[in-house]
This record gives sequence, C-alpha cells and structure tokens, in this order.
Amino acid sequence: MSTANTTKTTKTTVRRSYLGTLSVLAWTGDPDAGHDMPYLLVYSLGDGDGNDEERTAAVLGMIDECGLKVGDMTDATPTSVNSPIRLLVEGGQAVLTMPYLSAQCPAPEEWLTAVDGRGHVHLIVASRPWPEATPGQPVTEETLQAFLGTEEALLSSAHVLLRVSELRT
Repeated sequence: MSTANTTKTTKTTVRRSYLGTLSVLAWTGDPDAGHDMPYLLVYSLGDGDGNDEERTAAVLGMIDECGLKVGDMTDATPTSVNSPIRLLVEGGQAVLTMPYLSAQCPAPEEWLTAVDGRGHVHLIVASRPWPEATPGQPVTEETLQAFLGTEEALLSSAHVLLRVSELRT
C-alpha cells in the first residue's frame, strides 16, 4: 500500500489551472518475483479548470515541456544533469521537481531499498486523470492495478528512467 501526496506548483507556460491537482505516488514491484523496480507516478486528479479536452491538453503540454513523449520510455539516467526533472531521496522522502510540480512524497521502506540498489526510478507521468486516488489516502495494489494495469493506460503515459540525486556534503 502507498499514499498519494499533493504538491506545490510553480508558474510556467502551460495553463496551470487546467492541470488541477497534481499528485505523486511511490511504490515498488514485487521483490519476491524478482521485480524490485522503484516507481513514481505523477497524475492529475482531473479537477482543473476547463473541459476534459483542455485538461488533457495541459497534461500533455507538461509532458512535452519535460522533454518526454507519451508511450515512450526515455532513459535519463546518463543525462539527468540536463533534465528538467530531478529526484532527490533523503530522510525517507522522494523529492520530485519538474515543470509545474515540486512534491515531497513519503516513500515505503521497500521503495527506498530498491532505490539504494538501483540508483534510479521508473517515473510514469499519466496523461489521463485519476480522481479516485485522493492525496494523503492509502492506495491499494488493486486500485493502482485498475488505474495503470492496462496496455492503454501505459501507452497513454510518458515513462522515464530517472537517476536519483544525492545531497552534496
């Protein structure tokens, strides 16, 4: 089980009010099945201004400004220094910064262990809204699977392997 978290946003060129509430969810695949990838999901609650088409266009614009493409997997692990998307993991928190989004997300222990082992996460930016995943409320595996578990859902999202940054000491 994971917990969705709401975010603080920044001002940029996509009509921000159409994005609505952006949230982040951290989870890990099943390590017992040899699938210990740490995932982060960015999604909109779909509560923005405008109609469905305008809200979807705003999310697609955000994806584009991040240099990502819907349906594609981008490997930003070697080039994340130049990426507009940054991930810092510190004190049990995933801190994600990207255009229109700056969020701190408490991360489950298994997620932190997977990040330590891999040094990167699979970030998914969903282009369709997920109003059922209320920020701050637990999300069951079944609920996550129902939202993201179809080929259509995965192909309508942008994917990026993102290196985890560390604090300099």
